[in-house]
Amino acid sequence: MKRILSNLAVAATGAALLAAPALAAPAAAPAPFVPTAEMVNKGDVAWMMVSTAFVLLMSVPALALFYGGLVRAKNMLSVLMQVLTIVCVAALVWFGWGYSMAFTSTGTPFPALFGGLDKAFLKGVSVTSLAATFSNGVYLPELVFVMFQMTFACITPALIVGAFAERVKFTPLIIFVVAWMTLAYFPIAHMVWYWAGPDFLHAAPTDTGLLWGWGALDFAGGTVVHINAGIAGLIGCLIIGPRIGYKKEPMPPHSLVMTMIGASLLWIGWFGFNAGSALESNAFAALAFINTFVATAAAGATWAIIEQITHKKPSLLGGVSGVVAGLVAITPAAGFAHPGTAIILGAVASVICYFFVTTVKNKLNYDDSLDVFGIHAVGGIVGAIGTGIVADPALGGQGWIDYTAPVAKAGEYDLVGQVITQCWAVGTTILWTGVVSAALFLILKVTIGLRPDAEAETNGLDISEHGERAYN
Repeated sequence: MKRILSNLAVAATGAALLAAPALAAPAAAPAPFVPTAEMVNKGDVAWMMVSTAFVLLMSVPALALFYGGLVRAKNMLSVLMQVLTIVCVAALVWFGWGYSMAFTSTGTPFPALFGGLDKAFLKGVSVTSLAATFSNGVYLPELVFVMFQMTFACITPALIVGAFAERVKFTPLIIFVVAWMTLAYFPIAHMVWYWAGPDFLHAAPTDTGLLWGWGALDFAGGTVVHINAGIAGLIGCLIIGPRIGYKKEPMPPHSLVMTMIGASLLWIGWFGFNAGSALESNAFAALAFINTFVATAAAGATWAIIEQITHKKPSLLGGVSGVVAGLVAITPAAGFAHPGTAIILGAVASVICYFFVTTVKNKLNYDDSLDVFGIHAVGGIVGAIGTGIVADPALGGQGWIDYTAPVAKAGEYDLVGQVITQCWAVGTTILWTGVVSAALFLILKVTIGLRPDAEAETNGLDISEHGERAYN
């Protein structure tokens, strides 16, 4: 649709030139648009810096405590160390080449797939450089945008470790993270989120990532973060294999109190994750905020209801699982859905994720330790495809915006076409990260090895990998 509108505009311009008098003087080319510091709003800047801190909160301490409480006591410290180190390493990789690969389209042979290294080590990024928002004439300091997107790059690889927790060596895990970010996360982030900006896209309608150009909608990272990480986690747990004693001995969470604290902090931080993705302090941020609230509430309540019906005892583990499933599902739709349809999306995602976590995993017998695939990948797929439905203005959604117009305007919404586009985006993400993840895990497995020996795994990774215990 975007390309059709662009081509129509070009055709109309050509017809106007042919109809002009032969002696008319050629019109002067318009001066290129240059954003200025006056286009920066201090309220937007303040909100985005707060949102950045909120998203960092999601990794440390929230995700670390959430995952740490779910493993056995002998592996608690190892999970904390894995998440903490991944955040540190990912931040430095983002500074080094990640931002440039994700959010430029120059210096690369495949500008639709990944950016080049023109802004490596933040070359050219200064206190005076600006980054576009989703509104004409509204900008952020580029450093603010760099920091906000950095937190997404930090939490995404940290999500993966839950799929094979309690059975992976530390050093190959960190090597995997650096390579996976470079070959999977940065390209997918570029394909989904890179574009020239509302003041530039009409003059360069093809200056977008592949999936953005297709018209795929992903407000805050259903494909980039959750499907990306969830599929990588599934590949990892299959290649590494199940834990020693899986399905033969009990492996209950050692501290659901820790997990509850982590889940609660995740929910709080997720307001920065979703509402911050509006890139402005405006009504769309407010919409994403309330949708993050109500969809999550619906998903948590739905999971508890299911357990009450099936087991007569709703569990805290199920409650927090439902909450996270709702957070994941509403992520791509947060700024597009009406709160009413957001509630439905959260509830539907909770039902489907429950089925995968309790039934599909047991039937297929894969050891996804902390249900990264069952909640993040499955919830992300439900949310990404569901976005095509809930974004429909006929259902109270926000539709899509045609940024190829000099002043952005609403585009004509095609529900069936949008859902098909969302499916293409989901399929592309699964294929890309699946191939990259499998290749990296297999290379590491046959070279330096991914898994500790049986004695080290039995004794726990806290001692064998880090020489410490979480509890003394």
